[in-house]
Amino acid sequence: MTTDTEFPPAVAPEISDQTVPTENESDTFGEWVPRQKFDYATYLAKPEAARGQPSGNWLASGERYEWKEEYGDVAPRDERLERELFGHPDDEPIGKGLDFSKVLQLTADIIGPHQPKAIETFEEAGLHPVMIENIKFMGYTTPTPIQKMCIPTILKGYDMISVAQTGSGKTAAFLIPILSKLMGKAKKLAAPRPPPGSQIVLGSHYCAEPLVLVVAPTRELSTQIFDESRRFCYRSMLRPCVVYGGADTYTQRIELAKGCDVLIATPGRLLDFMERGRILSLRRVKFIVIDEADEMLDMGFEPQLRRIIEDSDVNQDDDRVCMMFSATFPKSVRKLAKEFLADENLIIKIGRIGSTHSNIKQHVIYTDEANKQTALFDLLCSSPPSRTIIFAGNKRTVDRLDDFLYNARLPTTSIHGDRTQREREDALISFRSGKCPILIATAVAARGLDVKNVMHIINYDMPNNIDEYIHRIGRTARIGNHGLATTFYNEGNSEIAEDLVKILIESNQDVPDFLEQYRPEGELKFEESESEGEDNDNPVQGDGGNADDWVAPAQENGSGGDSWGVEAPPAAAGGDNWNDGGAGW
Repeated sequence: MTTDTEFPPAVAPEISDQTVPTENESDTFGEWVPRQKFDYATYLAKPEAARGQPSGNWLASGERYEWKEEYGDVAPRDERLERELFGHPDDEPIGKGLDFSKVLQLTADIIGPHQPKAIETFEEAGLHPVMIENIKFMGYTTPTPIQKMCIPTILKGYDMISVAQTGSGKTAAFLIPILSKLMGKAKKLAAPRPPPGSQIVLGSHYCAEPLVLVVAPTRELSTQIFDESRRFCYRSMLRPCVVYGGADTYTQRIELAKGCDVLIATPGRLLDFMERGRILSLRRVKFIVIDEADEMLDMGFEPQLRRIIEDSDVNQDDDRVCMMFSATFPKSVRKLAKEFLADENLIIKIGRIGSTHSNIKQHVIYTDEANKQTALFDLLCSSPPSRTIIFAGNKRTVDRLDDFLYNARLPTTSIHGDRTQREREDALISFRSGKCPILIATAVAARGLDVKNVMHIINYDMPNNIDEYIHRIGRTARIGNHGLATTFYNEGNSEIAEDLVKILIESNQDVPDFLEQYRPEGELKFEESESEGEDNDNPVQGDGGNADDWVAPAQENGSGGDSWGVEAPPAAAGGDNWNDGGAGW
């Protein structure tokens, strides 16, 4: 292969003479964004900047509000940063036109010794006025079921496990109450930090001592949560940071040394910084959040989590709150997770564990293995151009499909575990911006990925289990939106067929003829529903099979301990231009 530019290995699509004939090529590609061959020589020298940060910086360097000592209880607005974080005030609000009807119909159950009263509006939760205003900036008016339950629960200070469908608003469900509760206490609780704008010298006496620790399994998910934190922390003293593997440690250490109240981290990089000394301490942590907890444990991060939560200098006082969030929570994982929580913990379930919602239109197409590549091309050409994620079973298939579709003149990019962190961030920036609206990925690389306006998910390779299927299709129809999920199926996928049919029936989708033989007789039953209760061998307070098994105590005031008694002044709702990556709701 000969090209004008020397490409790094496993990055550039293979340029070949291969063509994919179509009956009317101009019609086929007329609406797609024209494909672009990256200038990798320029890319390696000066990478494209993400929104809200200078060119050449990592996503961890995203701009955030910098508090100054002379500010009063409420810091002044920064209109330039406001536009970066929330968009222009005249833009259409993020939440406008969303269909919440299916999401709001989901039932919520609380299992445990306490029954916090659900909220119906953000205003009645007793949130800090600055938080209320930031929520309005983001254009959201109605909390989702998981937010209605989790916000008062976290404000009350209970350890909890929360299980809800993908795209249901889990990120905001923990960030809103945690940050709101700390906004009025940051001056008292936060560690010393250098003045904003001062020169940072690594190894100085300043050590990052966060009040909030959020642990996520993947780099992409951690940077998304960081972006959300930047918006929710706007005009407060709370300063968010993110650390993750594969990126420059010097840049991340500089940001930590500037001050860190909210730390989002992947397990490996977090332990690395903790063990180096004088970089990071967890002795002030008041809140620990383990996001995508089932995936974290399934990926083998249990030893790292134990070192972080049990064997480090993390605050072990009774005022520390630990919580876990996930879309699925198998029985074996729940049992292990309970070791990290207080005895009187709560389990909040939104809908059935391991389910999906009917805002996602699911199509299953029978496709022989030998014809899948052609079927993929035909599907893309016959579908309206939109942000699309294609899931492949392994890295080699990702590279092959990227080469094939690029040579077919489609605007593609791809990510998988063998790519460097810089390459992964560049690919996601291109996907979010619409420069390359077709993203090909392995499931692990795209775990927890939340990109605004992803309209189509294609399972080129069927996952091995139904939980992974649910996670994949949950990348579309993010809270209040509609989306399409297309899955290629053949005899090699028969092991998942029965569970797939159950999901299709539960979410009111059509079952194709070739799957009718797997339709269950009688009442629809799920294995997960049979094990939603906790193990009975070592019961702890808060365990139970169903909410009805509990004698529910009187419902508690849902406002939490911090009632501010003052409603924030109305603020213009932000548009969706601040970050095409979506809000993580």
